[in-house]
Amino acid sequence: MSLRGGGPIEELAVPSGTTVEEHDVVVDGDVLVGGQSTVELGVRGRNVAIGERVSVGDDIEAEGDCRLDTWCSVDGNVLVGEDAYLGERVTVTGRLMVSGDLDIGDDVTIEEGFEANGWIVIRNPVPTIVFYFIVLSQLLRVGETDAADELAEALADGDDVRDPLLIPRSAEIADDAWRVSTPATVGDDCRLHGNLRAASIRVGERNEVFGSLRAREDITVGAETVIHGDVTTRGGTVTVEAGARVLGDVSAGDLVVYDGAEIQGTLRARGEMKLVQRTGPETEADEVEEGGGAEAGGSDGVDSEEPDGVDSEESDGVDSEESDGVGDDDADPGDGTENETTESAREDDAPETDGESDAEGTAAVTADAGAATEAVESEDDS
Repeated sequence: MSLRGGGPIEELAVPSGTTVEEHDVVVDGDVLVGGQSTVELGVRGRNVAIGERVSVGDDIEAEGDCRLDTWCSVDGNVLVGEDAYLGERVTVTGRLMVSGDLDIGDDVTIEEGFEANGWIVIRNPVPTIVFYFIVLSQLLRVGETDAADELAEALADGDDVRDPLLIPRSAEIADDAWRVSTPATVGDDCRLHGNLRAASIRVGERNEVFGSLRAREDITVGAETVIHGDVTTRGGTVTVEAGARVLGDVSAGDLVVYDGAEIQGTLRARGEMKLVQRTGPETEADEVEEGGGAEAGGSDGVDSEEPDGVDSEESDGVDSEESDGVGDDDADPGDGTENETTESAREDDAPETDGESDAEGTAAVTADAGAATEAVESEDDS
């Protein structure tokens, strides 16, 4: 995330791989919480930055730095792997453990005491977001864009940049519900507990949400995602992609369901309801299978009619070649002797054509028919 943007947190962004474990939100990256929010769960991440007047209902564990703005309250312990920055009038009901330096403001209450391995400075520190903004704005003002980029990379711990957990201002995060007034985005491979309420919701792939989804606008459920609840929107569009499962009802203005999705409840749509079938290699495979079935049915028909077809083919070939031979060599094609001789020649050659191909059998019959014609002509001459 670029630190040059000075705008507020505009959405609830849950990064990929986020899980809720025993009342704690666990992420691999940073955690940024907007002001005046309520987080009843604990927070575990790399760097944790909490805005002003935020209430955290359980422990905070930060692998890197932890920054708590003014008037924050933490109902639990605060464990920090590096440096900690606490604004004025921060309250911690548990114990504060800091591996690095501690910068603490006025009127801070830590009920079970604190311990820091580095320097301890008691003063009123500048709020975190304000401090970042001041330093970067001064660098950009004097034209030191390279230095600003280096500072941003240093704050992001080098090249290992991970998507942070962004919680907007005035959000309510609890075990039973996640309520925000902004759009919400959930990454991939997440496991969340609680109902999700937002302006619009987009859930990625291979997630499992133990709760329902409700939004004023559009809702999208990604592939192979399981929703243990209802999916409801007032006037937006609900899109359920292939492989997704909704273990409840779906109600929307417009509904789009992809082939392969599973919805166990009732479908309600005020507007259009579309079923989108799969396209691409899978469809080609289905078409090939259907064509193969047709070919299989045709092959059965050919096998059942093969004896008749072979007889008709042989008889047609013999008749046409016999008539050609008679027309060239004999002036009277209606001679009965010739027909009897041809029939006797065909009966004599029938054992010889057993086990041979149709072409060979036809050629043999034709040759014998020609010999029989010559014999008839010699008799007539005599």
